[in-house]
Amino acid sequence: MQPTDRTRVKRIPDRGHYDRETIHSILDAGFLCHVGFVHDGHPVVIPTAYGREADTLYIHGSAASRMQRELAQGIELCVTVTHLDGLVLARSAFHSSMNYRSVVIFGNARQITDDARKVHALAIVSEQIFAERWAEVRPPSPQELKGTSVLELSISEASAKIRTGPPKDDDEDYAMDIWAGVVPVVHGWGAPITDALIKGDIPVPEYIRKFRW
Repeated sequence: MQPTDRTRVKRIPDRGHYDRETIHSILDAGFLCHVGFVHDGHPVVIPTAYGREADTLYIHGSAASRMQRELAQGIELCVTVTHLDGLVLARSAFHSSMNYRSVVIFGNARQITDDARKVHALAIVSEQIFAERWAEVRPPSPQELKGTSVLELSISEASAKIRTGPPKDDDEDYAMDIWAGVVPVVHGWGAPITDALIKGDIPVPEYIRKFRW
């Protein structure tokens, strides 16, 4: 997609990426985003879950929430997703940094009012968080569906920014007797903990035991 004045990376522009493949891959690697907007003249940033399907991002929440009510009116918003991959320890404080992958999306969200489309969007969000779970759980009741708001946002004005690799120090600093390098970030999940109120002897499903998000 073509960069705009808002999405073009100006600080270290060679870290900017605008192709769909890169943007989608970063979005697909997570499920938690931060949504920024202006409410009553004040900036607000709310963390929430999301799901991606093609060039559409789905965001859900309570129909009574401030974020859902405000964004349903079509106001400007900004969505960010960030993955921290490592701490970059340079020889100088100035050049110390982080390795990361991030996406920024600008636009206007649209509220989904059709129940069938809303259920479909909720399934996308659920599968983004935990694949195969939606097929097993009870679907939303009419009352639950009424109390849930789902927004869709076109991924049409977006950019990615990525930093990888070792520290990049000033030439004269490489002679200093200071350790420098990268401390990688390792993500992992613990063993499932069965709910004490489960009825009978229900084993942990195979897709949960093999979960590697």
